Amino acid sequence: MTVLDTSAVPTHLTGEWKIDPAHSEVSFTVRHLMLSKVRGRFTDFNGSFTIGADPLQSRVDAIVNLASIETGNKDRDAHVRSADFFDVDNHPELSYRSTGVRVDGDGFIVDGELSLHGVTKQVPLQVEINGYQASTPFGDTRAGFSATAEINRDDFGISFNSPLEGGGVALGRKVQISLEIQAVLQQSDVLRPAS
Repeated sequence: MTVLDTSAVPTHLTGEWKIDPAHSEVSFTVRHLMLSKVRGRFTDFNGSFTIGADPLQSRVDAIVNLASIETGNKDRDAHVRSADFFDVDNHPELSYRSTGVRVDGDGFIVDGELSLHGVTKQVPLQVEINGYQASTPFGDTRAGFSATAEINRDDFGISFNSPLEGGGVALGRKVQISLEIQAVLQQSDVLRPAS
């Protein structure tokens, strides 16, 4: 993966990185009653990625504990954990593993396989690289990323819904996923500005 060339940061830094959950967020939105969006997040997740000497050969692996969902309503959270939705007793995790990286304008698209509810589908992530801090107050090197994706929950067998008297359904099928990721460098062989 690369960043835009500036005088302040290298264009990319090869090495192995680990997501810092304390300074990252995995969240989603879904439309409710065809009127507004309900937002939620997961509080238990982990992941790592490797940035290669060729940024397009980079890779990502991540896991989310689905039982850690928080939507601001305990009853709703319990329902989403149930067999109507995530069925966390049988499918406790969501996982994502990249299969490739593509340049997309000033950003990147990470292609990968998302596994949820016993189903695996190709889901691309639109990624923006926010930058690097080579020396932080924590005594380490960090990088920041923002990413978005959209899935249709029906594709993963999560089809529970209720019809509305005036037409439509109670819960939208499309789910917007948003990631704010801060990662810590674990191992690096070389600081490598792109040519």
